[in-house]
Amino acid sequence: MNKYISVLLLIFSSHSIAQQSTCFGTTSNGYIENAVKLPADGDNFVGYSTVARIAGRTYVHSKVNDIVVDAYHWLETEQPDKVYKYAETGFAEGGQFKPHKTHRNGLSVDFMTPVVDASGESVHLPTHPFNKFGYEIEFDSNDRYEDYQIDYDALAAHIVALHKSAKKHGVDLWRVIFDPQLQPKLLATNYGDYLKAHIQFSTKRSWVRHDEHYHVDFAIACQDINK
Repeated sequence: MNKYISVLLLIFSSHSIAQQSTCFGTTSNGYIENAVKLPADGDNFVGYSTVARIAGRTYVHSKVNDIVVDAYHWLETEQPDKVYKYAETGFAEGGQFKPHKTHRNGLSVDFMTPVVDASGESVHLPTHPFNKFGYEIEFDSNDRYEDYQIDYDALAAHIVALHKSAKKHGVDLWRVIFDPQLQPKLLATNYGDYLKAHIQFSTKRSWVRHDEHYHVDFAIACQDINK
């Protein structure tokens, strides 16, 4: 019996080791081995597209997966009435990920901006082929798109959750890209002091606006791409 248990433990241990990812290079010039696919959904989150998931566009580093899922679990208590949606991540093997300039080594994740509807209820931004899976959405000067309005509290809470989860797993967030013109409203939330102390926001406008989504890069050590 003891021998049988030992064999089972060895099998499960080997499976666990096999699932650990190794990243190479940088987010803009790299690749990944043993990437894992983010869960399709959970109690308070969903992925942005079943089609994109089938196409293999939701793979990340195994540690990033753990961080993202743990952050959503934390938010179930911190923001129990809020719902979240993640978007593009990367391919299983990494490498070029059009139309993105990064997302190449499993350490980049896009998240759709949390919103509330006309009644103030937390809902998901619509993501489908006709709006480029959400990436074509543009909020106006009042933070509105159709009947949706940006939920800065939910957004700020999520970034805090990602940072706390990352630290729990022994790593950190490298940067968060979100429209610089909207960042003051994010920092004005109850989570503002924490964000100012712990999060590095990109202060330059990117090649796309980043209002309908926010881009998060995780600070996980990678192998040199030339090795």
